[in-house]
Amino acid sequence: MPKLGMEPVRRAALVKATIAELGGAGTLDVTVGQIARRAGMSSALAHHYFGGKNDIFAAAMRQILVDLRAAVKVRVRGATTPRAQLNAIIEGCFAPPSFDPDTIQAWMLFYSLSRTNPKAAQLLRVYQRRLRTHLRVALRPLSPTPEEDAETLAALIDGLYLRAALSRRGTAEEATRHALDVAHRLVAA
Repeated sequence: MPKLGMEPVRRAALVKATIAELGGAGTLDVTVGQIARRAGMSSALAHHYFGGKNDIFAAAMRQILVDLRAAVKVRVRGATTPRAQLNAIIEGCFAPPSFDPDTIQAWMLFYSLSRTNPKAAQLLRVYQRRLRTHLRVALRPLSPTPEEDAETLAALIDGLYLRAALSRRGTAEEATRHALDVAHRLVAA
């Protein structure tokens, strides 16, 4: 069995530290040195593995998306009806680690970063396209207006993240329940 090596371990530690540092600071004005210290390594190693702060931010954003996709995928896999699929997508959006306080804060900061950083903008577009597509597919058999309802639910999901980031309150269960209530009202109309 091949040895894993330190690079993947260190890169993962830097990504995790980036999310925690951004979540704690509430601003993009964190340094590579702060991230590296939190990860237990030198800033030189962080620069070696990622090049610069924007590259570390992009890797952290990518990891948040990977975690979100995995949470949705595992839930959708067990869904046997369109309504169960819709529920699974919504539940996956608010599952750990995606709705952990530091991750929520970092995610909202990435929205801001996407206005000036092409990598972040591309990742945000991928997320938005994926979410709308998953919702639309689940809504097609349930709603006469799946496109519009998918847009509404995607906006609601992002809004619940924004509210959680700004207030530092609210639980995943509350956000899930609220989003499911709205989804069920949309398909019942």
